Amino acid sequence: MEQEVKENEALLLRFKYYSFFDLNPKYDAIRINQLYEQSKWAILLEEIECTEEEMMMFAALQYHINKLSIMSSENHLNNSDKEVDEVDAALSDLEITLEGGKTSTILGDITSIPELADYIKVFKPKKLTLKGYKPYWCTFKDTSISCYKSKEEANGTPAHQMNLRGCEVTPDVNISGQKFNIKLLIPVAEGMNEIWLRCDNERQYASWMAACRLASKGKTMADSSYSMEVQNILSFLKMQHLNPDPQLIPEQITTDINPECLVSPRYLKKYKNKQITARILEAHQNVAQMSLIEAKMRFIQAWQSLPEFGITHFIARFQGGKKEELIGIAYNRLIRMDASTGDAVKTWRFSNMKQWNVNWEIKMVTVEFADDVRVSFICTEVDCKVVHEFIGGYIFLSTRAKDQNESLDEEMFYKLTSGWV
Repeated sequence: MEQEVKENEALLLRFKYYSFFDLNPKYDAIRINQLYEQSKWAILLEEIECTEEEMMMFAALQYHINKLSIMSSENHLNNSDKEVDEVDAALSDLEITLEGGKTSTILGDITSIPELADYIKVFKPKKLTLKGYKPYWCTFKDTSISCYKSKEEANGTPAHQMNLRGCEVTPDVNISGQKFNIKLLIPVAEGMNEIWLRCDNERQYASWMAACRLASKGKTMADSSYSMEVQNILSFLKMQHLNPDPQLIPEQITTDINPECLVSPRYLKKYKNKQITARILEAHQNVAQMSLIEAKMRFIQAWQSLPEFGITHFIARFQGGKKEELIGIAYNRLIRMDASTGDAVKTWRFSNMKQWNVNWEIKMVTVEFADDVRVSFICTEVDCKVVHEFIGGYIFLSTRAKDQNESLDEEMFYKLTSGWV
């Protein structure tokens, strides 16, 4: 059989490209369920990193989904229509698209671009230094952050200024420890400059994190997705809150909670099952009112919020390089990474790409970007065709419009992923 698939054999399928086009809860129940299963196993098998608080949040959502799935199967005919009516409004703001979803927020004056201004602690790591975070009055305009020593000096020359276009944005959050950090890797000629921002609270963090994410894509806070991005971040943080009053957790039979099915092996080794069960029940209080489809959407959305989401890694040797490195491919960029630490060394956005080609004889992939930037590498453990398929696939997905009547251009997809004309 083709690809060694035999008759009556069970196949486990997953989405190859991490760009989920126009995911709508009203019509895409099957696709949402498929993505939920894929995201669930990515968490449980530790294919993607998450914090302890995030793991308990995922476990609570999974436990809630399991409970509702059993209930739904028992009285599906009686309650399905009612459930859709009750959550229809909430789900309209949970649609996941390539650019992060749509929102019903009414736009203000489109001629004015929103700005942020607040005291933020800034840290620039350097070797052989013990200096920590230093407070600055920071203003966020367009895609740039300007840092001043005080608010009164904001009309003068900034002490530091950074343009976030094309940068890597990574969260570093601990809810219980009240740590709200943003890690920025800003592209420069010789590589990436590392800058850390520390916020004082969740609201400040959500506003600045959302602005940083948009700026990395070359967008400003005037973009319609900004307010929804802020709300998504706040919702993600809220689900990780610990219950302030443990007595509010009702006494219940916990035999239906199997921690081995809800958390990754790392935490099974770290805690006893009884401890994990208690924390799952505690985290469950934050999601207990969600419907089945909303809980699955929240799970998928939380998965998408993880720092490593959507990056497929390959071991590669870059032209002119002396050692093996990692090449990461995401839906909107290529990332050159340190193989020993996983840190980004350099990022190239597909929006700046002019062309790419493959030398099939020597298995080398070459990508050309604006400003005469040329990147060539050979993958050491996979065929170069795999990398070619990822680049072409993401380019194809980025060209799709939101028009529901648009037919899929299969010929263009195969042209971009296989190379034939």
